[in-house]
Amino acid sequence: MNRSMPLYYTNVAACVDEMIRRVGKTIVFGMPLALGKSHPVVNELYRRAKNDPSISLTIISALALEKPGWKSELERRMMEPLVDRIWDGVPDLDYVTDIRRNNLPPNVTVREFFCKAGGFVGVAHAQQEYVSSNYTHVVRDLITHGINVYCHQIAKKEENGETLYSDSCNADIGDLVDYLMEESANGKPLVHIGHVNSHLPFMYGDAVNEPGRYHLILEDEAYHYPLFSVPKAPVDTQDHMIGLHVSSLVKDGGTLQIGIGSLGDAIASALVLRHSQPETYRRILESSGVEERYGDLIDRIGGRGPFHEGLYGATEMLVEVFISLYKAGIIKRKVYGDAAIQKLVNSGALQEELSAEAVDTLLQQEPYSPVLTETGFRTLKRFGVIRDDLAYKDYRIVNGKASWSADFREPENRRKVAEECKGERLKNGVLLHGGFFIGSNGFYDELRRMTDEERRQFEMTGVSQVNQLYGNETLRTLQRKDARFVNAGMILSILGNVCSDGLENGTVISGVGGQYNFVSMAHALPDARLIMMIRSTREKGAETLSNIVFSYGHTTVPRHLRDIVVTEYGIADLLGKSDKDVIAAILNITDSRFQNGLLDQAKKAGKIPADYEIPAMYRNNTPERLESLMAPFRKDSHFKPFPFGTDFTDQELVIGKALKSFKASLESDKLGTLKGLTGHLVRPVPSSASPYLERLNLHVPTSMKERLLQKVVVCALSSSGAL
Repeated sequence: MNRSMPLYYTNVAACVDEMIRRVGKTIVFGMPLALGKSHPVVNELYRRAKNDPSISLTIISALALEKPGWKSELERRMMEPLVDRIWDGVPDLDYVTDIRRNNLPPNVTVREFFCKAGGFVGVAHAQQEYVSSNYTHVVRDLITHGINVYCHQIAKKEENGETLYSDSCNADIGDLVDYLMEESANGKPLVHIGHVNSHLPFMYGDAVNEPGRYHLILEDEAYHYPLFSVPKAPVDTQDHMIGLHVSSLVKDGGTLQIGIGSLGDAIASALVLRHSQPETYRRILESSGVEERYGDLIDRIGGRGPFHEGLYGATEMLVEVFISLYKAGIIKRKVYGDAAIQKLVNSGALQEELSAEAVDTLLQQEPYSPVLTETGFRTLKRFGVIRDDLAYKDYRIVNGKASWSADFREPENRRKVAEECKGERLKNGVLLHGGFFIGSNGFYDELRRMTDEERRQFEMTGVSQVNQLYGNETLRTLQRKDARFVNAGMILSILGNVCSDGLENGTVISGVGGQYNFVSMAHALPDARLIMMIRSTREKGAETLSNIVFSYGHTTVPRHLRDIVVTEYGIADLLGKSDKDVIAAILNITDSRFQNGLLDQAKKAGKIPADYEIPAMYRNNTPERLESLMAPFRKDSHFKPFPFGTDFTDQELVIGKALKSFKASLESDKLGTLKGLTGHLVRPVPSSASPYLERLNLHVPTSMKERLLQKVVVCALSSSGAL
């Protein structure tokens, strides 16, 4: 059989039959994280394993996506219409359902190297089989586990009469395919499966593959299903203040990496404000005290004004807000896949609109001088430096009518090429390199609506490329100038250790992912900075806990790699500082309710002078102060809970907030909350509650249970101020 051509299937059962025929009944089945999983293939394979104990199945992946569920009748009324609307047609992963039910058969093992944050706390199989792996080591670890099948969703496109496929949402571990194809060609029973889904946007860069890169391809109308949507989370005051601080540390003309979620949305919202309304932005910095406290740091590494040069994105995850930043005119700095070109672009000697002088300067650089080779010619042509109508033959540039010498040892030859052969503009520049993406349905629509030319500017590649410098250090260093690698942590010790992925008892919350890569790269690049975001407090029932502690029994980023830490209360620049100064800087951005206790611990440990006092200007770090600072700007429509829109209706937002507050009140003051509910039992339902009750189908209760649920909703709405 010719392994260079794949077998095509329109039936998933037949596809799985062939897979098992090739690799046998001991199957180590790999899938990409998040969006790229093939539900039909893995569900069919899992069904076979459940029915056939002789099959030994190990599933290795990450970030299994699940539709939200419910635990009560009221939650069902709230969530079921949402699920039907947002996730209509999206299939479930059967093995995940069985993990939740503790119903996984003994011949099946599921291992993940990254989990949805908090998604598998208390789930024994998930906790025990979790594999802690650095993102750039995942391919190595998959091979160590003996992977013999890799299966993922792909996009398909006909281009110039040729069929091409794209890894689309998951080019992150494309290096694995190199291993599978090479080893299978040497006789190893390994299988690479592509499942075509027309809902995936066709993404370019290293994501593009020819048919020969697959062994099996599954495609049928039945398997073109909608993509899993991740609705935007609300951005609260904590997040907005963190985003405001981070936005001031981003340098125009630099590089940006951020992640998904409310913190990423907060950063992007502040960057858009800085770019589009710089005067308002500066006023907010001044009134919030950011300017007074951190003005010198902002001058040194960040900025306050619009993005004239713009930013380039180098991020393992192409998050939705990068598209918002692109549309706002912020993501606009293009990079080029050639070190000589990029070096001159960085210096300003080479602009997008080409001049003969600039091209002449480029042609004096290695590897284009002293003699332009055919390889160099193709590179220059690819990036528009040389016109498309020209060819290379026998050390000459030709077009059928004229020719030019490629021997630049004679300066006149070089000058003629620069003047007579140059293109009009640089081309094939890239605005962002990403490894994978996931987001809302609106995000997917944006990508699909882009023209091919526009989408080519957002190149998908492996984490081995985007998450580290190794392999092409010179080019990547030039491209990633003034990089700001922005990551989130859960717990911060006052000595600068960061915990991001788990608890000190070993419980896995999420995973390391690529965080260490960006930490390492921030220290390796001469002008980069690592920015770790920490919410200073969290709520546990009625109790407020500090996320800044004296010490913690689990560390993700050790203190010798500390750099900048941001909380809602400020910025701590820890780079190169002594322990005493690190502690002082972190205390300055700690919630004031916890400052004295932490300071006392530091003094008892002898880590800070016994007579040290926290400066008065940092002693009012309270949520109330932040709310008062934001209030006037919220009146002007700044600091919105959903700065980039939402999939939820106005009624759903109000109901969700009210029920969440009601649940918290029950936990903190059950007697008082029930007493308030009792009062509503004897009062008529206010007319203002009608749209919310209609959304929950409780406007005309037909049973005692529905009448009670109606009163609970009215009580929750009233307590939250919605009525």
